[in-house]
Amino acid sequence: MKYLITSALPYANGPIHFGHIAGVYLPADIFTRHKKLKGIRAIHISGSDEHGVAIMQNAQKAKKSYQEYVNEWSKTHRELFEKYDIKFDYFGQTSKEYHKEETLSWFKDLLGKGLIEKKAEQQLQCQDCHNYLPDRFVEGECYVCKYPEARGDECPNCGTWIDPLKLRRPVCKFCGSRNVKAVDSFQWYLMLSKFHEKFQAWFETRKPLWRKNVVPFVESLTKDNLVDRAITRDLDWGIDVPLPEAKGKKIYVWFDAPIGYVSNTKQFLKETGSAEDYVKDWWGAKDVTIVNFIGKDNIIFHSIIFPVMCLGTGFVNPVSDLPANQYVNLEGKQFSKSKGWYVDAEEAIAQFGSDALRFYLTSLIPETADSSFTWKSFELKINSELANNIGNFINRAMKFSAKNWPEGMAAEKFDKFFAGHEAGIRGFIREYHELLDSYQIKKGQEHLMALGSKVNLFITERAPWTEFKTDPEKAAETIAVSTVYVLVLGTFFAPYLPQLSKSILSYFGLSAESEVVKKIYQGDLEALQEFFKPSFKLQVDPQGLVPKIDPKVIEELDAKLKEKAAR
Repeated sequence: MKYLITSALPYANGPIHFGHIAGVYLPADIFTRHKKLKGIRAIHISGSDEHGVAIMQNAQKAKKSYQEYVNEWSKTHRELFEKYDIKFDYFGQTSKEYHKEETLSWFKDLLGKGLIEKKAEQQLQCQDCHNYLPDRFVEGECYVCKYPEARGDECPNCGTWIDPLKLRRPVCKFCGSRNVKAVDSFQWYLMLSKFHEKFQAWFETRKPLWRKNVVPFVESLTKDNLVDRAITRDLDWGIDVPLPEAKGKKIYVWFDAPIGYVSNTKQFLKETGSAEDYVKDWWGAKDVTIVNFIGKDNIIFHSIIFPVMCLGTGFVNPVSDLPANQYVNLEGKQFSKSKGWYVDAEEAIAQFGSDALRFYLTSLIPETADSSFTWKSFELKINSELANNIGNFINRAMKFSAKNWPEGMAAEKFDKFFAGHEAGIRGFIREYHELLDSYQIKKGQEHLMALGSKVNLFITERAPWTEFKTDPEKAAETIAVSTVYVLVLGTFFAPYLPQLSKSILSYFGLSAESEVVKKIYQGDLEALQEFFKPSFKLQVDPQGLVPKIDPKVIEELDAKLKEKAAR
């Protein structure tokens, strides 16, 4: 079994915020690291989504070429992911030639099968500046939820895929005019309606496996029929429609973007010199589980549109699992850079480091409901849990060990652990694996922290610093048991907090890539026991691992955030 894991392609049109990280990229990274540590072949594929109206608008405002604009944002995103220790096996760009070639092969195949057709349609046009208004070139009131700033492609409030002709009180985003009317035009459509029956048959196989927040949403949109959707636009940025009568028209972003998962996989294998075929060995292979990590605003594309494209072409297998998360808000309201309601992810990582932010953001992963970032809860989470439990336990155990057994401990000192704690560790590993394998990333961290709390309580109650004065042998047993737990924690923090894991494992002269660490992660406790024979000596002088957050800093950040929102 292999895993092909994708993260929704970030739009090359603005900064990545905490909602994106916690909702998509962090859980995908943790899941990929988990599979690799289990010894399973897994690749994590993503890349920049670089076409569409919003990019055109903002590139023009910035007085930059479209290519220059998307290149800059793609670079910015890659650098931010690196700072958050979010790793990809490949991170591509949809403006590249290799992606264009793959997209055109899909378009031509679907066209030849009658699943793409030319249709007359009406399109909104501004009567003052005379521009056509596709997608985000027009805004208005959502006809479903009455949100006043719905875009011509989707409503950011309720997630509805908008029919721009139904928008109430539409306004031109070029000149701000409300003198907007529908005029006759034509575009090429993906004929989803022709695929309704086959889609339903496939969707029935997914319903028992997908999250409860996804299935009802898909059913509500597909139960009675599938609606044909235009896949071309009158634009000057994008992939040209490969037809003589389509001069000036581009393949639109929602059609070409998901193909990026496939084209980027192909390019990854090419650039790494692999002999594997991107279809035969990955996208079309029976032994590959395809997992799309997305936010709820992308459910339509990944649960309906792209699966139809996959089934229609027969080029690749459709998605196997779709762990779609809800939204992460900022103190109960949606992130909005334009309104000043945001946290700068670059500044935050520079100030607090990846461990603290990965830990807190993992606790916010909105697997079943929206969650909310607050600076106060960030402070509380780090100080009361990560620092007081994990950091405090490891610091006390390792420093006491280094002070009193500087030459190391003999193997027999660790026998108490394997006599009295082994069964509990086996149960811990089994449940930990079950949680992560079922995409319950947040609960997996909670399960790991429960173990940390348990062993912190263990060393507190046994108080080896007191035992040592009257019963050095018992104190040695306490520290030996604690030392094994430190190694276990360092191992199982590897997917969640790579830097903290690295520091912990360095005490043992190990890394997450060490074979013994992988064996322990996979539940081989014989390897764990063997590691402590014939004796064990700390390889690095212990030091504080988890710095506490200064409440005064949090107060300043809180005030700064509220000041932004008030502007």
